[in-house]
Amino acid sequence: MNFPDALFPQAWALGAFLPLFAIWLWCLRTAPWRRLADSAQFNVWLGTIVMLVLVWSMKAGVKPGLNLHLLGATMFTLMFGRQLAIIGLSLVLVGVTLNGELLGHKAWLAYGLNALVLAVFPVLLADGIRRWVERLLPENFFVYVFVTAFFGAALTVIATGLLASGLLWLAAVYPAPTLLDDYLPYYFLLGFAEAWLNGALITLMVVYAPHWVGSFDDRRYLLNK
Repeated sequence: MNFPDALFPQAWALGAFLPLFAIWLWCLRTAPWRRLADSAQFNVWLGTIVMLVLVWSMKAGVKPGLNLHLLGATMFTLMFGRQLAIIGLSLVLVGVTLNGELLGHKAWLAYGLNALVLAVFPVLLADGIRRWVERLLPENFFVYVFVTAFFGAALTVIATGLLASGLLWLAAVYPAPTLLDDYLPYYFLLGFAEAWLNGALITLMVVYAPHWVGSFDDRRYLLNK
C-alpha cells in the first residue's frame, strides 16, 4: 500500500498534505488527551505504535505501490478512538518511511497521500462501522467482537485496497486489468487475515484488559446479558 515518491504526480502528492494538516489539527484539538495522561494508557498507545511499525514493515509486493501488509487500523480505533488512532497511525507511517529511507526507498513526498489512505481513511471507516453497529444491532459481546472487530476489520482493509487501487488507476500509474488481476484479489485474503488477527487481539484485550479498549463498556455489553 505504501506509495513511493515517484509514483504519483507531484501535484497529487503535495495537495494531499492540505487535507491531512486540517485533519491533524482537528485531531490535536479534539483528541482525548486526558486518557494518555495515565502512564499505563500512554505506554499501551506507544506500544501499539511500535508493534504496528513492525507489522507494516513486513509487507509483500512485486511492483512499486503494489505491496500488501496488515493495517491494524480497526484495532487501534477501537482501543483509542479515531483522533488518537489517526495520530498514532501517522506516527507509524513516520517510522515506516524512516525505515524505507535507510533502505533507499524515498517516500516523504508521498507521505501525505500515504497518510490519507493508510491512516485517515481506514480509521474513519472503522469508527463509522462501530457507530453503525452500535446504532442498529443489539448491545451484545458477540456482536461487538464478531461484527465490529472481526468483520469491521475485514471491510476496512478491503475498502482501503479499493481506495488505493482507485487512486493508482485514476493517476494512470497502472491499468485497470493489472490492478484487478494482480492486486485487488489479494485484499480479500488480507482482509480475512486482518479479521482473524484483529478479532483475536480485541477478544483477548476485552477479556483480560478491558481498560485498554476504550470503545468497550462492560456494563453495556455484559451486564444482564
